[in-house]
Amino acid sequence: MSLDASRIEPRPERLTAHESRQRLEHARNTRLTQLRALPESGQADDQLMSAQKAAIERVLKEIEEAFARIEQGTYGTCLGCGKPVPGERLEILPYTRYCVACQRRAAA
Repeated sequence: MSLDASRIEPRPERLTAHESRQRLEHARNTRLTQLRALPESGQADDQLMSAQKAAIERVLKEIEEAFARIEQGTYGTCLGCGKPVPGERLEILPYTRYCVACQRRAAA
């Protein structure tokens, strides 16, 4: 079976608000499941569990902020440079606030 490139429809540059919400809801549900799967304190690796819990909670906060950006109409716009965040990046990391270049500068 061969792929016919002419039959593949081009993906839109930007995700619709509905698609964005779906991706964010999936990301939120995944993180909530991860959070519930963490054992309660009293484990030998308490520090590791605490760090994992904090990381998941941080991502959940970023997801909620992304929902707010959808409502404000600023979702998909880089908070660093004001340019659109590429759709491919939003597909992979739907709660991102920055384009790759600005994310690198923020992490440096």
